[in-house]
Amino acid sequence: MAQTILFKKVPLLSDLPRNELDYLAATLQIVNLAAGEVLFLEGQPGESLYIILEGQLQVLLALGTPDERQLAVFGPGEFIGEMSLLIPGRARTASVRAGKDSRLWKMTRADFDGLLIRQPKLAFTIVQTLTKRLDYTTTLSFHDLQEKNRQLQKAYDELKAAQLQIIEKERLEHELKVAAEIQMSILPYELPLAPGYAFGALMHPARMVGGDFYDIFALDGCRVGLVVGDVSDKGIPSAIFMARSHALIMAEAAHGGTPGEILRRVNSHLIKLGQSDQFVTVLLGVLDCESGKFDFARAGHELPMLLDADGAVHTLPHSTGQAIGIFEDLLLDENSIILPPGGTLLVFTDGLTDCRNPQGQSFGYAKVQSILTSLAGQDGQQVCDALRQALTEYQSGSPQDDDVTLVAIHSLKQ
Repeated sequence: MAQTILFKKVPLLSDLPRNELDYLAATLQIVNLAAGEVLFLEGQPGESLYIILEGQLQVLLALGTPDERQLAVFGPGEFIGEMSLLIPGRARTASVRAGKDSRLWKMTRADFDGLLIRQPKLAFTIVQTLTKRLDYTTTLSFHDLQEKNRQLQKAYDELKAAQLQIIEKERLEHELKVAAEIQMSILPYELPLAPGYAFGALMHPARMVGGDFYDIFALDGCRVGLVVGDVSDKGIPSAIFMARSHALIMAEAAHGGTPGEILRRVNSHLIKLGQSDQFVTVLLGVLDCESGKFDFARAGHELPMLLDADGAVHTLPHSTGQAIGIFEDLLLDENSIILPPGGTLLVFTDGLTDCRNPQGQSFGYAKVQSILTSLAGQDGQQVCDALRQALTEYQSGSPQDDDVTLVAIHSLKQ
């Protein structure tokens, strides 16, 4: 009696006569499922229809895979698996799992065929139900297709944007390469020859283009000019400011004057241009190859180091100096030294001393002095190369924070 009442709640069977319901209640098998238990799997042969009395069944595609997707949820009064009975030999098109503890009636093919023979009008009810499910499935498939199209369009748009970014990146890389080539072309291709002296130089930018520059150039008589500069910040803006500063220094040096007078004229030009908030530290010097006298003006730049023939490192006389491009009334450190026979003067940018190892420790002045001591008697380029090698070993692969520029003058006189 109780099962007959339950059958009345099933829309598929609710119009059946009482005696038929009693018969089904007495003959159909009861199936109990715990929550999470699988009733049948996608692809398995189907031989039964299930009517839900209690609980909940989930219809799933690709069960147990990363692509698992829930198609529908059925509750009490609904049935599932009918297509396997309507089309003999048809495999299950989806998996079914209990969403909650569930109680089902199992109707086999023999039960179903007997019911249709006894109650042929039931076929109309089944057709109506299948039509509704087909409409639901069509709608679900349509929305699913819309979502896939939306995701495909999104993926296409993202791919298109990525391609544009790649093109832009390649364009920027090409421009940076050209800028780096232009910057390197500003540096001297060959160092000048001067009787009794050997020069050395190198520059290693922290980025593709940098803000450091140097030059060694012949002047009138037996004099050689030397300049090393370090523009604030790095990158393309610094490289442009570097090129401007270098060009102004070389132009004013050609007009003559002391290193201090030349830098003051350059500073005046940069102040008048007033198109940048950048500045540049500079050391400009002139070597008299006959006397060994080196006159220099230092505009906020690192103080050079002097290595004598015996391996001792000396500090140059100095006073306060300001970077050019900031103040109209420029304060410069103007001094002179005599380069001793066999001695070496090292001019550098702060990228040398500030360079860090993987532990974050700076290379520092003391280490530079220690290495210089071991390089007594070597020519200018050997000194620069040895310092660069020591710096690379100290870095041990850690990123280079700043441009490194080295220029050395070595006296060959005895």
